[in-house]
Amino acid sequence: MSLLTVRHTTVYRYKEPVGLGEHRMMFRPRESHDLRLISTHLAITPRPAQLRWLHDPFDNSIAIATFDETTTELRFESAVRLEHFEYSPPEYPLEEYAKRYPFRYSDEDFPNLERALAHHYHAERVAEWALQFLDPSETTDTMKILRAMTHGIREQFTYARRIEKGVQTPGETIETEQGSCRDFAVLMIEAARSLGIAARFVSGYIFAPGDSGIHGGGATHAWMQAYLPGAGWIDFDPTNSIIGNRNLIRVAVAWAPEQALPLWGTYEGPASACLGMDVAVSVSAS
Repeated sequence: MSLLTVRHTTVYRYKEPVGLGEHRMMFRPRESHDLRLISTHLAITPRPAQLRWLHDPFDNSIAIATFDETTTELRFESAVRLEHFEYSPPEYPLEEYAKRYPFRYSDEDFPNLERALAHHYHAERVAEWALQFLDPSETTDTMKILRAMTHGIREQFTYARRIEKGVQTPGETIETEQGSCRDFAVLMIEAARSLGIAARFVSGYIFAPGDSGIHGGGATHAWMQAYLPGAGWIDFDPTNSIIGNRNLIRVAVAWAPEQALPLWGTYEGPASACLGMDVAVSVSAS
């Protein structure tokens, strides 16, 4: 078990006073058997006229702020202290029928996993790329495929941190052989889905101690989960070749990245009024 502190600050700057529309935040980690929140603090300047919380369809915790004044700067500061229990076993307890690929989800599970199996991008090129991780024999160890894919992305592609909005298509990632953590997550999600393995997008934070060689520190991070009967949702971080939740702090899960944005909102004023946005994230042992 590790005690970790996550500090996440986002600042929007404007060259003239602007009105602020509704802003939605996904800063609060998802509590589970492997993560327990000890304390949370959220400060917003200027102070919102109203701040409320809700759970979205994925049970992610969302804060919604509305404002009634103009400003030249909008600041969000989140601080969370938590207990993180690492779970990265050498072998996952898969159901016998799911240990070898291909397998079929049960009639009970399949209706709940349809969206996790649906393609969001043109699948042909990704499917061809995914085939390299199958054994020449008719069946392959299921975890072996996903482990090889996780390591393969780290080995075949170059990590490039991008602050721009949006995600590359999996085809673009394969073509350019580089991408950000969210690009790699989307590629692996689509590759897993092309093989009939249910997968979803995860947004959160990563603990990257000095000289660890871990990519994704200093910003929000993204990876994916695959659903395997008997083990449930398993974390796979292709950016860092991590299998299991080691160093990973989940905040939001969704079928696609646009459903798990850390922060989004609007302002009333000319487009030229926005001077920029600064984001700082730190995860430290405490």
